[in-house]
Amino acid sequence: MLPTIRRRSGLRNIWSDPYETMHREFDTMLNRLWSNGGESDELIGAYPVDIREDEDHIYVEAEMPGFKKDEVDVTLEAGVLTIIGQRKLEETKGEKHLTERRFTRVQRSFSLPSSVDEAKVEASLADGVLHVTLNKREEVKPRKITVK
Repeated sequence: MLPTIRRRSGLRNIWSDPYETMHREFDTMLNRLWSNGGESDELIGAYPVDIREDEDHIYVEAEMPGFKKDEVDVTLEAGVLTIIGQRKLEETKGEKHLTERRFTRVQRSFSLPSSVDEAKVEASLADGVLHVTLNKREEVKPRKITVK
């Protein structure tokens, strides 16, 4: 999930909840990390992913809100599945305005088991969720053996 930007207003309450203070400081650290110390307009982060498996497939579902199909890149190389979403700031002309949305790049990589058939992978993006289906190789699928 992308970090949230929190703005501090007024003086810090010295009697505030220590967990709130810790949470606020952690958010600040993550914002600095993802925004390159505040020196860049680039925001880099991660996103939530669900992975499940059955006898024939491995399913990966990644939240990619706001990304279009041409902004998402899925690669599978040497047993590593990599999902990258990259959105660039749209140039606007005219009056000055507040811009909090900017260039965004999110990336996750997953090591896959050797049972995955790298030639049979499907990916689709619908309603902000990327669905990747990885087929397992036939020779590693469980097979039923008849008892005589």
